[in-house]
Amino acid sequence: MSYQVEEVNGCTKKLVFNFETLDLTTEIKNELIKKQKTVSLKGFRKGKAPLSVVEKMYRPQVENDALNSFIQNQMYEAITKEDLRVVGYPSFENMKYEPGKSVSFDAVVEIFPEVKLKDMSGLSFTKDKVEVADSDVEEMKKNYLSSKAEMTEVKDESVSLDKGMFAVMNFQGERANGEKPENMKGEEFLLEIGSGQFIPGFEEQMVGMKKGETKTLEVTFPEDYQAADLQNEKVKFEVELLEIKEKNFPEFTDELAKEFGFESVDDFMEKNKANMLDQKDRAAKQKLNQDILEKLVEENSFDIPQALVAQQEDHLKEDVKRTLQQQGFNEQMMAEYFEKWKGDLTEKAQFQVRSGLILDAIAKEHNVEANEEDFNAKLEEVAKTSGLELDQIKGFYSKDERMKNNLMFAIREEKTFEKVYEVVTVKEA
Repeated sequence: MSYQVEEVNGCTKKLVFNFETLDLTTEIKNELIKKQKTVSLKGFRKGKAPLSVVEKMYRPQVENDALNSFIQNQMYEAITKEDLRVVGYPSFENMKYEPGKSVSFDAVVEIFPEVKLKDMSGLSFTKDKVEVADSDVEEMKKNYLSSKAEMTEVKDESVSLDKGMFAVMNFQGERANGEKPENMKGEEFLLEIGSGQFIPGFEEQMVGMKKGETKTLEVTFPEDYQAADLQNEKVKFEVELLEIKEKNFPEFTDELAKEFGFESVDDFMEKNKANMLDQKDRAAKQKLNQDILEKLVEENSFDIPQALVAQQEDHLKEDVKRTLQQQGFNEQMMAEYFEKWKGDLTEKAQFQVRSGLILDAIAKEHNVEANEEDFNAKLEEVAKTSGLELDQIKGFYSKDERMKNNLMFAIREEKTFEKVYEVVTVKEA
């Protein structure tokens, strides 16, 4: 054996190669044949120059290519023989080459770590209680009726502004340096209180105001605000409340329910309540699963491949970039954002890689796999919750193999959590 395997850490191996005698005859001949097919030399048609002429003209280059081919072949033969599950590309170190005589080098490779988890049976978690309140259903009805509601002014001047009402206002912002920017000014602006449309704290401080009242609001811009020069800045807003308006909703009748695609008010209530229960249950499960992953990551320490972390960080950056672009960020603003939050993105990527490896280890331990039956059942579930036709959804996934693979991965993950639930203790709040 012309190599030795050294362990750098739990997910990194170093293959130390040493060939005291080196014969590159075969590799050189193969590289010469490759070169012969592409080279154009004076006096010969392309690809027709004799091998001896090609070798004379390109000997140093051909020998270098032959050496690279030899190194690559030896490395991959060793990886195959050692049954290493390599992540990313190897790096080469300590290259020593004596032309035609010997060569030695080190190949450092990252591999998937062997994850051995601690016993989970003693762990306990709490799942949020899932219920739909009458207020939730009323809010749902309002969402449907919103397009048919009439906006009217509140005439009673003793009424105070509250969440769900609409304020007609004039406002002007003033920065700490006394500047009053035009983009912090509004006249007869309509704002729904509680909509979260303005800077955090703005709408909350308006609650209780009455028509004709003027008030100074003090807010702090978020640290991730799109304009970098306003991040974390304290700004005062002078607000004048001109009017209070509210929406008057029509009575929800069977006729209106039919307009929205339901058979009756009762049908509307039954189906929407079921959907809301399903949505809340999924949200509760997502929170429970996150709690489980955080605990398992905390309990199980092991080395993770930096190549996987880098890949995951790239995926996160792309997702964040799309969101920032939708919010109006330009390239410079995005660069500043990523520079500021680089550590957080790396930490999140590390967590996702580590938790993914943990889930994969659990899935293998319990022989969890996603099959076509699971896939078809998931499509039926998506059709039911989305209101789309099953054939339409099937057509979508049949055209995009990557999307299908992602869904199969998610299904396997769901089934893996079901196995975890059987081992740990899950209580309902």
